[in-house]
Amino acid sequence: MTTGFDTYLRTGTNLNDADIEQIVLAAKPLSLQRGEALLQHGQICRHKTFIVNGLLRIYGFGADGSEHILYFAPENNWAVEPESYHQQSPSQFTIAAVERSEVLVWTKPDFDRLLQHIPELTVLSEQLINRSHINNRQRLFSTLSATAEEKYEDFVRSFPDLLPRLPLHMIAAYLGISLKTLTRIRHAQVRR
Repeated sequence: MTTGFDTYLRTGTNLNDADIEQIVLAAKPLSLQRGEALLQHGQICRHKTFIVNGLLRIYGFGADGSEHILYFAPENNWAVEPESYHQQSPSQFTIAAVERSEVLVWTKPDFDRLLQHIPELTVLSEQLINRSHINNRQRLFSTLSATAEEKYEDFVRSFPDLLPRLPLHMIAAYLGISLKTLTRIRHAQVRR
């Protein structure tokens, strides 16, 4: 299962073979079935997760019971609930498989030890955090300023590979619009 992860680490990092071996040996492989939760709301996030194949979603529920998806994590991406992970506090969110998924997980103590001993892993971690901050800022601005149509067009442009893998209600929950609105937008695009 680690073949894709090995390739991921060798592409875009300066990790040497010994470092990669340490990182891989510290990981535990898990298989998740569609709909299976890796982290439930209220649990403490004790792992960092790399998606070897499959697709995860990170989501919560509003006061009215509506689902809000923070992000999707397809293969070659990481999934973690950062506030819960770093503070070791109960999570406000759930991480679950959208489809059958193969993942690698590291416990917090193991990953912290790797960060202490492998400086290049710290560099990679900082790059991922910076990319996440940029994406979150762009998404927040879009949420505040874009129309429903613009949000959907941006999603299609940004995540074309995810479209066929996601049910419409999940796309709507990610965009912060109703399923009815998303259906109307899609029908209008077909008519054009």
